[in-house]
Amino acid sequence: MTQRHPHVGKPSLSSQLLEGRAPFEALSLAYALPMLLSAPMGDGHPVLLMPGFMGSEGSLIALETYLRNRGYAVRTWGLGRNVGFRPGHASAIEQQIRYLHHESGRTVSLVGWSLGGVFAMYGAHRCPEGVRSVVTLGSPVTVDAAGTAVPPLVRAMYRLVAHPLGSAAHSMQPRVKTLRERMPLPVPISCLYSLSDGVVPPQEATIDGDPARHENIRVAGSHVGLGFNPLVLQIVADRLAQPEGQWQPYRPKGLAGYLNRALTHEAVPI
Repeated sequence: MTQRHPHVGKPSLSSQLLEGRAPFEALSLAYALPMLLSAPMGDGHPVLLMPGFMGSEGSLIALETYLRNRGYAVRTWGLGRNVGFRPGHASAIEQQIRYLHHESGRTVSLVGWSLGGVFAMYGAHRCPEGVRSVVTLGSPVTVDAAGTAVPPLVRAMYRLVAHPLGSAAHSMQPRVKTLRERMPLPVPISCLYSLSDGVVPPQEATIDGDPARHENIRVAGSHVGLGFNPLVLQIVADRLAQPEGQWQPYRPKGLAGYLNRALTHEAVPI
């Protein structure tokens, strides 16, 4: 049984302050290039990328460039800045998946960063026949009935930008409630999470599920830097490179696996 990370409350103050290390994670991409280029090549199937809250297509540039280099037909969501879980955006994601599935004749992998992972989960829920796999990066995919434990500043920003009632207003939408009731979804899902994430605590970024198709992978890094973190990018490439219908849980290997084990103090994902 794949299990969520145990409840740890909201991110610690030190984790929130350490979000400032994100630029250094981005700068490390140049030094990690040999490791990144050692990741397996893809088979050309379509991959749809979704940004996090307040992120736009520009925030996905590292993921997009790297996955194109690995041989995937990469698309970004094309909806501008992510300003909350809007019904119109959710419907557009579903239509994009159906279009890419029809256009290519192949199933689509979905990669969502932070709130983008919630959109990815919704898309997989609405169109499972068109989805090959889902990868989430620090996404609030499992929120307890008591509500989210993200820091007050992030909740205040969501109220200011997305809805005066905050994320609760969007989480109570019928389509989101239906998604929660259907979790875990009948498609392969890899949830990447960090214990030092200063925005989304690990218990919200992980899921319970069937280990034959659901997994939680611990990584080291900040929330804001997940889309630029070399080890995260390498793991995403590893997950996407699996032959369709032959999904297996992640097993750290090579230099990237060694570094991830050393930095997270974990031999295998929970």
